Amino acid sequence: MAFWRADGGELPDCDVEPEELTVVRPHGNGVRRRNVTAVLLPIAQAVPVLTRARAMVQSANASASVSAALWGAGALIALQLAARGRLLPGLSPAGFDAWRLGPLDGGDVRRIRDLAAAMPPEARAVPLPGSSPVALPAAEPLLRAFLDAVADGLPRSPAARHLTAGPAFAARMPVPIPEQREWAAEVAAGMDAGVRVSLRLEEDSDAWGGSWDGEDYGGAGPEFRAVVQLHSLADPTLVVDAAELWAGDAAAPEQFGARTRIDALLALRRGAKAWPPLSRLLSAAAPDVLQLADDELLDLLGEAAERLAAAGIQVHLPKGLAKELTATGLLEPPQRKKTQSDLETFLSSGQLLQFSWQLALGGEPLTKEEMDRLVEAHRPVVRLRDQWVVVDQALVRKVRKQRGRELTAIDALGAALTGEVEIDGKSVPVTAGGALEQLRARIAEPEAGPDAASVTTSQPAMLAATLRDYQLRGLTWLDRMTSLGLGCCLADDMGLGKTITLISLHLRLHERSAHGPTLVVCPTSLLGNWEREVQRFAPGIAVRRFHGPGRTLDDLAPNAFVLTTYGTLRRDAQRLADTAVPWGLLVADEAQHVKNPYSDTARALRTVPAAGRIALTGTPVENNLSELWALLDWTTPGLLGTLTAFRDRYARAVEADGDQETANRLARLVGPFLLRRRKSDPGIAPELPPKTETDQPVSLAKEQASLYEALVRESLAAIGEADGMARRGLVMKLLTGLKQVCNHPAQYLKEKNAKLAGRSGKLELLDELLDTIMAEGGSVLVFTQYVEMGRLLEQHLAARGTAAQFLHGGTPVKQREEMVDRFQRGERQVFLLSLKAAGTGLNLTRAGHVIHFDRWWNPAVEDQATDRAYRIGQTQPVQVHRLIAEGTVEDRIAEMLKQKKGLADAVLSHGEAALTELSDAELAELVTMRHNATPWSTARQSTTRQSTTRGGRK
Repeated sequence: MAFWRADGGELPDCDVEPEELTVVRPHGNGVRRRNVTAVLLPIAQAVPVLTRARAMVQSANASASVSAALWGAGALIALQLAARGRLLPGLSPAGFDAWRLGPLDGGDVRRIRDLAAAMPPEARAVPLPGSSPVALPAAEPLLRAFLDAVADGLPRSPAARHLTAGPAFAARMPVPIPEQREWAAEVAAGMDAGVRVSLRLEEDSDAWGGSWDGEDYGGAGPEFRAVVQLHSLADPTLVVDAAELWAGDAAAPEQFGARTRIDALLALRRGAKAWPPLSRLLSAAAPDVLQLADDELLDLLGEAAERLAAAGIQVHLPKGLAKELTATGLLEPPQRKKTQSDLETFLSSGQLLQFSWQLALGGEPLTKEEMDRLVEAHRPVVRLRDQWVVVDQALVRKVRKQRGRELTAIDALGAALTGEVEIDGKSVPVTAGGALEQLRARIAEPEAGPDAASVTTSQPAMLAATLRDYQLRGLTWLDRMTSLGLGCCLADDMGLGKTITLISLHLRLHERSAHGPTLVVCPTSLLGNWEREVQRFAPGIAVRRFHGPGRTLDDLAPNAFVLTTYGTLRRDAQRLADTAVPWGLLVADEAQHVKNPYSDTARALRTVPAAGRIALTGTPVENNLSELWALLDWTTPGLLGTLTAFRDRYARAVEADGDQETANRLARLVGPFLLRRRKSDPGIAPELPPKTETDQPVSLAKEQASLYEALVRESLAAIGEADGMARRGLVMKLLTGLKQVCNHPAQYLKEKNAKLAGRSGKLELLDELLDTIMAEGGSVLVFTQYVEMGRLLEQHLAARGTAAQFLHGGTPVKQREEMVDRFQRGERQVFLLSLKAAGTGLNLTRAGHVIHFDRWWNPAVEDQATDRAYRIGQTQPVQVHRLIAEGTVEDRIAEMLKQKKGLADAVLSHGEAALTELSDAELAELVTMRHNATPWSTARQSTTRQSTTRGGRK
């Protein structure tokens, strides 16, 4: 294919060297030959260029010529014909293998002729060699040659080897096969024939003696035959039976031409290669009618019709022969009085559901008698409802085999949700009935379910907060699922309020009836947060920690909250399982901790009975879908089958192959049991404030607690004996030391290359926060006022494989700018910053999270640091996390800043310096560790932790 510019302009740069080409151009009132510079591309490279040119002309782009667009239209025709399987093997004049387009029907021929008629002279401007006067090639033969050239390059693959014994038609380069010329001539003759052959199936009422108006066929059953029809390619409306042509009808030969019989026989010979029974017609005096045996009829109603269509022979079914017989599985519980109680105890009843087949004809279900007739039939077609019904023998065998099969209630619910059930390793479509359909509609279509109008939409009266709309919807969803005895997973993004939603559920359940206490299992670092949130949002509800020495479940109130850790759960699973008051709810917070179903933690969690199980996590899937299975198999055992079956049926197809259909089916199955809302979802982000600030309380590790108490004891003694500037200096030294102990013992002890993990509650919580933020694809700023702590954090994150960068006062200006640019481009998700060096002057709007690892005790300074992310140009909600060591001076200062206005004003004005003026008693009250905060156990879990923003907003 040659590309040249009619205006003589420069050709665009390309990898092909231009050549001189002689073309015909208008000259005065005539034409003349002219040499132009052209680029000659092989057809395979020219096709995409041409199709783009066609698209450009259609979009009114003046940079593409009409001639290029016309050849682009030709390329599109060739690709469409090839996609329909219109490809025939043949030989080139030189004896090489060559693919061609065909057989073509009337519509194909008309498209090609219409395009050829529209071809302008400049689209075929290379003159015929030696022509005088100058002549251009005819448009239609040139276009047909181009179409064949496009087609020749498409099917050359190993799959084409079945056509010949050697590599012909499969190799990328042409192969000489002159010995196949006779065969190729036959194929070519058929392709270029003026007729097309089709088969018309019809009932042969003369061949059997049955009755059509009842069930009795006279024993013989129906007979069918295939009648050969001929269609004119020149006039698609002209159709005759082959019998009419062979009988010498006066009109047929004149209308079809002298070669019609030969063309018809060649077409039937090609068809016989696709479907051998047609070969019987080739030896008949007139190839007009083929009597069909049962197996031949079934073949024509199935795969044989597709093979014949690929060979250019269509199969037409009679109107009286129906193929609309469909089959679906039917799941329905035993007939009983349907009550609300029945529906809510459906899954716990232990009853088995009968699986049966529901057959339908034209969308209308068959009666039991009609289904029995089909099952007992031994013929390929059965007369039903005044029409012949094709009987799929494979379906009949399945119906016979599956009679009496039973499914458990949870398996049946999964089948109802996905619309299919796996039978003998194959998926079968199913429909649900009775109470099962009611249950499916109630959880999968709650807005349209039968009880939609009765769903409680108000928040609990005892809740000391106002729920946002999406939180109220989450509460209603949790209420619905737990009321049905179903577990579920609330998987909202960090900061959307999973904690307050769960507290609201507890209150609603106890407003309705005595539901039993709620047990919350969470990471140790979140115990304080849960306790405070329950006290804040549900005042009057008893809350206790089952953690640390002397833990007990004695005198447990029926509406209490009990908080424990995953480590305690492992050690005391039996005590938690054998409580005198049964648990109403069992909540696994940061439930990704049990993503390994074989871990001791996951095993222990499964041993604790509860009326309802709820998983809370912002990242239900971190690495693979097996983690989702682990969560939902705990909340709703059996829903997803065994782990092996789940991997085979869903995980491999979705993760390895990206199978969208399987992903959609899995979504239908897990969707009702997992509520996932993101900040970017419609109706969620607009309700969030532009900045959400959260205090994150965290317990000290045992080493930290020991260091803290020793430092307080020794320092207060020294401060009591000093005065003036010396006393002020000792107070500042004490406060600084306590803050360093709260950060990490290695910072206070000035250790180099020390072991960091497992020694700091703050570091543990930081890991959890970072894991969640990074799993959500977010970016975060981590501020600390100490360069030494920043270096320790950098060292720790590097050891755990988290790429981070640290900006501090000693960072050169150029490097500082490079680090900012790197973060803003998204090349780093974690940015460690010294509060003093980076608290002002930086624009870091890529961050959606800001973590204050330690407190400056001056909110204005902290706000300035936060404003590195929360500033003009920020397009996402900003989550601010302040890490506070529970029961320490940090905790006390946080309370003072909120509650004691006089001291708060002093701190706002002067920061830590104001604290040096406190009396000895006030200072002791400020720094002495409160022991109602249990030290963080050193027996920590080894699994990766994540955390989400908890509850309240300020």
